[in-house]
Amino acid sequence: SGKVSFKPSICTADELHYVTVSNSDWRLALWRYKPSPEAPPRNHPLLLLSGVGTNAIGYDLSPESSFARYMCGRGFDTWILEVRGAGLSILVSDSKDVESSAMAMSQQLETSVNNVVNGAPFANQQLTSVNNVQRNFGKFELDTELDDVPNGEAETTAWDETILVTEFTETFMRLSERVSGFLSESQSRIMSAKFFDQISKLFEGSLIFERFKDVRERLLRLLEGRQNSGVVAQIRDLSQKLVDILVEGQRSVSPQLFDVQNRLMTTINDFQKQLDFIANYDWGFDQCLEEDIPAVMEYVRERSKPKDGRLFAIGHSMGGMLLYARLSKCSYEGRDPGFVAIVTLGSSLDFSSSNSVLKTLLPLADPAQALNVPAVPLGSLLAAAYPLASRPPYILSWLNDLISAQDMLHPELFKKLVLNNFCTIPAKLVLQLASSLREGGMKDSRGAFYKDHLHKTDVHVLALAGDRDLICPPEAVKETVKAFPKHLATYKVFGEPSGPHYAHYDLVGGRLAVEHLYPSVIDFLTRHD
Repeated sequence: SGKVSFKPSICTADELHYVTVSNSDWRLALWRYKPSPEAPPRNHPLLLLSGVGTNAIGYDLSPESSFARYMCGRGFDTWILEVRGAGLSILVSDSKDVESSAMAMSQQLETSVNNVVNGAPFANQQLTSVNNVQRNFGKFELDTELDDVPNGEAETTAWDETILVTEFTETFMRLSERVSGFLSESQSRIMSAKFFDQISKLFEGSLIFERFKDVRERLLRLLEGRQNSGVVAQIRDLSQKLVDILVEGQRSVSPQLFDVQNRLMTTINDFQKQLDFIANYDWGFDQCLEEDIPAVMEYVRERSKPKDGRLFAIGHSMGGMLLYARLSKCSYEGRDPGFVAIVTLGSSLDFSSSNSVLKTLLPLADPAQALNVPAVPLGSLLAAAYPLASRPPYILSWLNDLISAQDMLHPELFKKLVLNNFCTIPAKLVLQLASSLREGGMKDSRGAFYKDHLHKTDVHVLALAGDRDLICPPEAVKETVKAFPKHLATYKVFGEPSGPHYAHYDLVGGRLAVEHLYPSVIDFLTRHD
């Protein structure tokens, strides 16, 4: 953990810090905005949390439209967290690689935006690898076709059995660890079966095919079982047996096949790339709540040194949901949540009584199974949709209303927001967020409602809503506010019948937020500082 010496250009904060998450290779990006020396000194630092599938840019869109700059200009030591999988947060095991990985991530983001601006095809846009993996997830295929080699011209490739056994064993173990239980057991079985089917195509119709099928079935049964040392040993033994069969097959069918070992290695390597991708997005709301937030709060406390060890926090959309969930969880466990007061912008734990557009956008029964993918590339999808939403014949213009109300965001800033602010969302996260649409609201991993313990908190809350927020309508915001003791929670809706109106993002960076909304936030924080 610590501040990087060379900040990527995409980071417009004063400093960029990285926080290590315990028992994980995730390094979370923290954008820091140092308090203005001309502003009154404050007693507590301020932590900003973004919405689902978004990065820090939404809080600092431009010098003229910057929630973060406004707050530090009023004296608050301001930090924006990018949770795992968002923005400049990276998955890297060696701390020495943090700065180089951050630069690579920044360049990737900038390149993807330039591709969209310059009219590059969708395939070349942001997170192409995400799209490729999603296209192949559950439909794993080898890129190269079997060569037709004339009789007498084939040469048998020498097999390095040790390498193959190791590669197979590692692949099967990673499959068992990372895919089993990711979306569902059925999806895990499908992916495992597809991998074996691809290998079996190399020897279909040969004398060894039946022996291969037997080993394949035994491996599949092991992969579905719980991991222990015995399972590991059995998988290695079966990997050796599989290689022995393939070696025999190479000899018996070599006139028909050429360079089978290279084909197998290609198949294994491609499959491992898919497993790596799945591992990157094998997390959800609970990991952000229980691992990311505590690590970052401790880091900010160490750097800002508030006398009572507490922070202010502001959360937009899912960021506010994380704050609510922390208050609930700490109340249930009898712990201090570590906040003096919190502000939520367009956030709720219970959308069931509202007409949120999320009810039509998210599959309700089983989102992860319905999506049938490990992650949703929201950034790529919005970038691809942008021309259809912003240019005639405006086929997808309704998407604009989900983000910002008419005339509340300059067209260039709206373009920057759409092309820069959105990231990829894990299916696990979608699944848990979807529980907030059902009666009783969002549940934790144990199946308990987060809303149930909010009445026990002693933290003051300011909950702000937008009158034209189609994602988190005012009635959804109010539903969560009702769970708090009345003397602790303040609820306010921004927007007037005749205008101006506030949509979901306008609460953070709308054109008039600096005049109407920001002062309300400052007044609230000042009262509790």
